[in-house]
Amino acid sequence: MESLVYVVDDDPDVCKALARLLGSEGFRVAISHSTQAFLASHDPGIPACIVLDLAMPGMTGLELQACLQENGVQCPVIFLTGHGDIQSSVRAMKAGAMDFLTKPVDAEAMLQAVRQALDMDEAAHRNARQHQDARALFETLTPREKELVPFLLTGRLNKQIAGDLGIAEKTIKVHRSRVMHKLGVRTPVELLAFLERSGLRRD
Repeated sequence: MESLVYVVDDDPDVCKALARLLGSEGFRVAISHSTQAFLASHDPGIPACIVLDLAMPGMTGLELQACLQENGVQCPVIFLTGHGDIQSSVRAMKAGAMDFLTKPVDAEAMLQAVRQALDMDEAAHRNARQHQDARALFETLTPREKELVPFLLTGRLNKQIAGDLGIAEKTIKVHRSRVMHKLGVRTPVELLAFLERSGLRRD
C-alpha cells in the first residue's frame, strides 16, 4: 500500500505550501486542520508519517503525540513550529519525534525528514506483516509438532528426541519433516531464525 504523509496544521496557507512541496516530489498527502480531524481520518494500517504543528487550538501537537503513543500508534512524527520553543522541542524529541523543524521550513530539510520517516514506518509495517505471517504459519502446526520445536532447536537426533518424549523414532522423523516443511526451513539454525523473526522465540 502506498505511503501517506499526514499534514496537521490549523494554518491553511502552511497546509497548501506543504501539499505543493510534498506533492511535487510524488508523496501522497492528506491535510487536516486540527488534531481532531486527523484522528477521525487516520488509518494505522497504512505506512505514513505525520507533519504536525506544535501549537493548535484544542488538542496541541504534543498532546496528539502522547495520545497516539497511549494507543500504541508508532507513526513517526515531524514537528513544525513558528516559535522555536526549545523546551517543547526537547519534550517532543524525548517522546520519540523524528524531527523538529521551524517555520518557514527549509524545503530540503522537510523532504529529507519525510523520506526518513516514511522509510522507518514502511520497515515497521514490513516487520509487522512478517511477524503476523510467521505466527500464522506456526499455528498450522499440530500440538505434537509444536511440542517438538524446542527439541529440534537443539540439533538432537531423532533417536534422542524419541527417548526424551517416550515415542517411536519413526514418529519423530515424520513430525520433524512436517514441521520443517510447514515452516519452510531446513536446519535448526533456519528454524531459530524463523522463531526470532516472528517473535515466537519467547513462546
